[in-house]
Amino acid sequence: MVRRQIVGTIIAGLLITMMLLLSGCSGDTGSGPVDVIWDRDVCTRCNMVLSDRQHSAQVRRPAGDASRGVVKTFDDLGCAVLWLDQQPWRDEAGVEIWVNDYQTGDWIDARTAHYVTDRQTPMQYGLGAQSTSTPGSLSFADAREHIYRVEQQFNVHGGNLDHDDIPQIR
Repeated sequence: MVRRQIVGTIIAGLLITMMLLLSGCSGDTGSGPVDVIWDRDVCTRCNMVLSDRQHSAQVRRPAGDASRGVVKTFDDLGCAVLWLDQQPWRDEAGVEIWVNDYQTGDWIDARTAHYVTDRQTPMQYGLGAQSTSTPGSLSFADAREHIYRVEQQFNVHGGNLDHDDIPQIR
């Protein structure tokens, strides 16, 4: 009887240890971009499938407690910027914005990236991110203004999305 209790305790201990180890292997460290399931994940703003590996974006909101942050995916930097600007927590410390380098597909920090225009992007905001500055490239602040100019000029999302809370850039 005692032997069964010892074996049961050992097995229970091993199972708990395995569960803890497996739960720590989710791959999400709580910061940085997450893996995208291409042609399956959808844009948080416009619901288009993410398939363009050179122009997608992610926004990570830090969690308010010790849990990992929430990540939202976008098919175009324009969707990410417009969506984030409508969030009440947009200016909180720790909010991360990631975008694909249009040349390599690698994820880079959107706020430190440099942007070229006249790119063919999923929602036609036309910005390609890159990690290095080139003549004529835009900063993140300039890219944000570019997105609002495109949105105001062409009303890219027409009548299918609410634009009441989008600030106007002049």
